[in-house]
Amino acid sequence: MGRGGGVGVRRGWAAGMLGIALMAGCSSPGTAPREGRLPAWAVQHLVKSDVNRFVEADQQRIFISLRRLAVKLYKRNPKEWRKSAPTLEAAVSRVFDDKHGWRFEELGYRRGVDAIQVALHPGYRGDRVMAYIVGMASMVQSAFGDREEFYVLDDLDAQHLYNAARNVEIAAWKLASARDERGELLLLSNEIGDITNLSFEREFGRIIGLLELLSDVVEEKTERTVTRVVQSMATAVFLPVH
Repeated sequence: MGRGGGVGVRRGWAAGMLGIALMAGCSSPGTAPREGRLPAWAVQHLVKSDVNRFVEADQQRIFISLRRLAVKLYKRNPKEWRKSAPTLEAAVSRVFDDKHGWRFEELGYRRGVDAIQVALHPGYRGDRVMAYIVGMASMVQSAFGDREEFYVLDDLDAQHLYNAARNVEIAAWKLASARDERGELLLLSNEIGDITNLSFEREFGRIIGLLELLSDVVEEKTERTVTRVVQSMATAVFLPVH
């Protein structure tokens, strides 16, 4: 094969790889990433680095924990799922399995921290668990650039991932402390007493740890220093993630 033929092959290969990456980017943004790994023969592997695969695996783990949180919150607050679905399972599936871009009419199409604040507002009469989990999931997904898959041309922001970790801490604190006008918790979560249940705390901790790990990995890869902040939970404000 002559030089011209070799150049043509290389150009064709590059164009093909670019096409794969562009097609991958056409998936609906802002929905839960699918679980599991691509088969070993999948052509997408040609445009994925080890870091890309690591990010995808951790993103899936985060959403597994978010789904567990939804189930746990619905079990402790069964009146909430009855506001939006015929069964607990249907309520969870509506949040995680449908292609909705994390925008729901009953939330005024709010996402992220705006949806979390709706969920924990004393005057809200809708499904608080749905609003809270939608807010958490869409906030986290925003930190991932609203992507479900990652390729060599994609670039994550370590600061956004770090900020998302801090926001999960704030959201967990607000969940445990938000009360109505009678002083009763808006949503039940951790339980301390004759029967201690700290499973919520463990899920939040797992999500925070994974986000912090990803932030460290991306910070090292991009050589962009992350600004770390310390806030009192009682007065903490949510940080930007996009």
